[in-house]
Amino acid sequence: MALTGRAALLAALGSLPVGIWEPSWTGILAVNAPLAVACACDFALAAPVRHLGLTRSGDASVRLGDTADVTLTITNPSRRTLRARLRDAWPPSTWHPGTETTASRHRLTVPPGERRRVTTRLRPTRRGDRQADRVTIRSFGPLGLFSRQGSHQVPWTVRVLPPFTSRKHLPSKLARLRELDGRTSVLTRGEGTEFDSLREYVPGDDTRSIDWRATARQTTVAVRTWRPERDRHILLVLDTGRTSAGRVGDAPRLDASMDAALLLAALASRAGDRVDLLAYDRKVRALVQGRTAGDVLPALVNAMAMLEPELVETDARGLTATALRTSPRRSLVVLLTTLDAAPVEEGLLPVLTQLTQRHTVLLASVADPHITEMARARGNPDAVYEAAAAAQAQSERHRTAEQLRRHGVTVVDATPDDLAPALADAYLALKAAGRL
Repeated sequence: MALTGRAALLAALGSLPVGIWEPSWTGILAVNAPLAVACACDFALAAPVRHLGLTRSGDASVRLGDTADVTLTITNPSRRTLRARLRDAWPPSTWHPGTETTASRHRLTVPPGERRRVTTRLRPTRRGDRQADRVTIRSFGPLGLFSRQGSHQVPWTVRVLPPFTSRKHLPSKLARLRELDGRTSVLTRGEGTEFDSLREYVPGDDTRSIDWRATARQTTVAVRTWRPERDRHILLVLDTGRTSAGRVGDAPRLDASMDAALLLAALASRAGDRVDLLAYDRKVRALVQGRTAGDVLPALVNAMAMLEPELVETDARGLTATALRTSPRRSLVVLLTTLDAAPVEEGLLPVLTQLTQRHTVLLASVADPHITEMARARGNPDAVYEAAAAAQAQSERHRTAEQLRRHGVTVVDATPDDLAPALADAYLALKAAGRL
């Protein structure tokens, strides 16, 4: 087999006649001198790394689970051709396990005075800001025997946003909202509804909706239709304390709470209501206020991207006081927190009256689907013990929920997949009943 390139050169240099071999420095130098000259020439012809120009462009944000493309432009100002291997380093959470080696390394050739682009595809596994580390370039000579290596700092930040997987439920919830919004007849009258229009009476209509003055002016019986009030205020309160760090499936409880909050915010903004966000444990972690309907969802997503559970006990008294300061007028306060007995009974219940006296309160909690599976387990002693433990845990949650309901709180307790649509349904039910 014929040898080519670097292998052929090394073979040729190694086979040069040097006379009788003697194990002396003179013999060693005689053999290695041609190779040393070739290596020195190769090193000299390798393009310098220090003066390369590097710039970035591409995606600055991405939803968790999606991919982001960041482009690196390399400019070669020297008179030598750049033959290089490049590593674009990012934090480990920027890649799916096992993909970093192939995704971050590139080969490129840049002629003198020209530029080339390479694209690094990121697939983050965690929310938050992911910042680029260094770009390491190894420049080879034309023979590939020697190389120059150097690193450059090329700053770039990609913000990883919540995935908002519950947006698939938005069309069905908007259809229900249109029914409540007076586009179809609404027969329920509540203290929080607005007059919409008059229409002719049909059998089955609530007689309390008959407008007798309008009826006297025409030959048919006229009834009023009602729609929920607009421009109500909703405060979403995310508990970011230690209970939000518990993992349900593959994600913390906080992630499921954020997904439910985003669906409710999207629905409420379409309904004409104003939505604010407060994230709190022992201090304010995020606060979004006064955004318009078109800006509120991007603002919430951006604020939630940086939230992480804090391993501290939530200060329920401080949370309540902050919520009251944030919403001085009557509002719907949506608490996304735990239904565990101890945090609720020792922290929330003693201060809950301060909220319920001024606001309508809705509490949403993430239930663990594994508990339901354990409760159904049978077949051996271990499974029976697990079922008994799960039944006790469910009983405690039900008892805690009943305590909250006795204080006038609407409670939603659902698994991560069901929490978002269940919370949206609870909001629509409150709106239909005129409690907003």
